[in-house]
Amino acid sequence: MPPLAELLATARVVALPLVTRFRGIDVREAVLFEGPEGWTEFSPFVEYDDHEASAWLAAAIDYGWNASPPALRDRVPVNATVPAVDPDSVAAVLARFAGCRTAKVKVAGGDETLAQDVARVRAVREALGPEGRIRVDANGGWNVDEAEHAIHALAPFDLEYVEQPCASVEELAEIRRRTKYMGIPIAADESVRRADDPLAVAEAGAADLLVVKAQPLGGIHRALELIGRTGLPVVVSSALDTSVGLAMGARLAASVPELDYDCGLGTASLLAADVTQTPLVPEDGSIAVRRVRPDAELLDRYAVDPERTEWWLERIGRVHAVLAEAATAIE
Repeated sequence: MPPLAELLATARVVALPLVTRFRGIDVREAVLFEGPEGWTEFSPFVEYDDHEASAWLAAAIDYGWNASPPALRDRVPVNATVPAVDPDSVAAVLARFAGCRTAKVKVAGGDETLAQDVARVRAVREALGPEGRIRVDANGGWNVDEAEHAIHALAPFDLEYVEQPCASVEELAEIRRRTKYMGIPIAADESVRRADDPLAVAEAGAADLLVVKAQPLGGIHRALELIGRTGLPVVVSSALDTSVGLAMGARLAASVPELDYDCGLGTASLLAADVTQTPLVPEDGSIAVRRVRPDAELLDRYAVDPERTEWWLERIGRVHAVLAEAATAIE
């Protein structure tokens, strides 16, 4: 693990505006570092505590300071991401994801009704046509009874899978049991990336596939180890990263032996600005597997103010200490 001073020496903190409000935010903040292997990203959401954020810093170090595993492909197919927008806005959102045949639709928002979710998914189906693929993501927003009702309501739109319909592993196992006859797979996201034991969801038979993200899982190497141990198919996704972070996710996806699903790595299309003039946005439904070097002018343009920079640098110091303590305990 590099010393803290080495991380801070190249740290640049940026705030990038979003095209559409997403996950309750209008601006995405991130810290970029340059390591021996190239630029890397640390961007845990601000509400995450230092312990949870430590996996994100481990991932940044892994990608910036360690050689990546061999790539098995040079492009990764990706899905469009449709936030909780009105049906009339769906076509404009999808237009930002050039050539994508799959759309992930956000549902179960706190202030959204099931009728609104159904209308949004219907609009996506109409836009994609019968051959398009639709997956919905509830971010654990339903209890088991609500999830069962919602899955029945959304089933006519031919769902590829339902992502994290309920919050807990036990609830996921129950809703999977209740809806198994419908043939709609259940995917786990938060139950993997925010769990003390990422393997628990697979061991409990609570999911048909896993959504994996490089940053929350501690980096490419740790994520690949997890994938190998579960034996379940995976979707490699992102956490609304800059193109630097998306490059990390793309390299993970490129290293997965079997990639049966389009990946959630097209989210640069949700950003109104990025840190590079050549962002990793979808082209013909996929993104390239390549490292991204940020442009100095864009780093300056979207830099946060000094007070906010200090907040992030202090956070990095605390999280680095958490990682150092964990490393000492292992030794």
